[in-house]
Amino acid sequence: MATALDVVRARTYAACPGTASDRRAAIWKNTGLAPSWAFRAIEDKDMEQKTATHRCGWVALMGPPNAGKSTLLNSYLGQKVAIVTAKPQTTRNQINGILTEPDAQVIFLDTPGVHDARGKLHRLMMQSAWNAMTGGDVILLVLDADLYAKKPHLLDKDVALLAEPIKGAGRPLFVALNKVDLFHDKSKVLPIIERLAQVLPGADFYPVSALTGEGLPVLLAAIKEKLPQGPAMYPEDQLATAPVRFMVAEIIREKLMHNLFQELPYSVAVDIEQWEEDAEKNLTHINAVIYVARRNHKSMVIGKGGRTLKEVGSAARKEIQDLLDHKVFLELWVKVKEGWTEDPNFLHTLGLGLE
Repeated sequence: MATALDVVRARTYAACPGTASDRRAAIWKNTGLAPSWAFRAIEDKDMEQKTATHRCGWVALMGPPNAGKSTLLNSYLGQKVAIVTAKPQTTRNQINGILTEPDAQVIFLDTPGVHDARGKLHRLMMQSAWNAMTGGDVILLVLDADLYAKKPHLLDKDVALLAEPIKGAGRPLFVALNKVDLFHDKSKVLPIIERLAQVLPGADFYPVSALTGEGLPVLLAAIKEKLPQGPAMYPEDQLATAPVRFMVAEIIREKLMHNLFQELPYSVAVDIEQWEEDAEKNLTHINAVIYVARRNHKSMVIGKGGRTLKEVGSAARKEIQDLLDHKVFLELWVKVKEGWTEDPNFLHTLGLGLE
């Protein structure tokens, strides 16, 4: 039976230099503890040392619409977990992406672009963004530097909605000046930094390209230094917290946004109505419903002779198969649900306003 003194001595030897075998031998020789105690002492000490240097925390990705937040998240993870389109306000829900490295686990909260919200749908999107900001250990503000280099007057307008809430949050703030790969003259980013330094005193600025990866490693290293020390919260092979069904619905919605124009993409929602897995055939049957807010939108989503819907289904099926790593049979249906963007109960079924 090990005494308290034996355990203390074992922990002392467990912290000595050398391999695990060397340390076990030292414990056995100097304490006479059973092998199980020797192993436990080493495991406990290793965990203490790892926790003392390992960091884990939440990073709230904030920014105006179409700044490249989702592209940045996907770039860090090396895999797509958030949909990306050229249209603003693509992200509706808060999406968590998990980056696990030997020294840290960084949990990114991808949020809808901050804008002047009108209507129930957009107010819930903004609620999701503000919730993420208050829940983050660090705030990463992503801005489209290329846009502000061409149209400087838009900078103050876009930052106005964010500046006071961010300063009030009292979190370490990093500003990613995105899309610098589009700059022929990188010095053009300097006036943007100078202006932002006046509006956001204390922030750290990093010119980056979420598309090419330029500047991202340096930014990540700085962010990790500001995260609290502690063990990982999620398994190292987990990349996102969103359910697979949600990710599949988002893939379909992304393809719709690529194929539709003007205001129509913002009045479209996708819900997975049926999901059946056939293990013998290594096949998943998925029935998804595309909801539109007006009757005349239904024919636009379907397209002439069903062409648009077929293109959306084909593109989505290929990406869903990559996600699930097996064959998928995808059926898409279009239904009219008038005024769904103002229906709080329906919005909640889509996961909006529940964070």
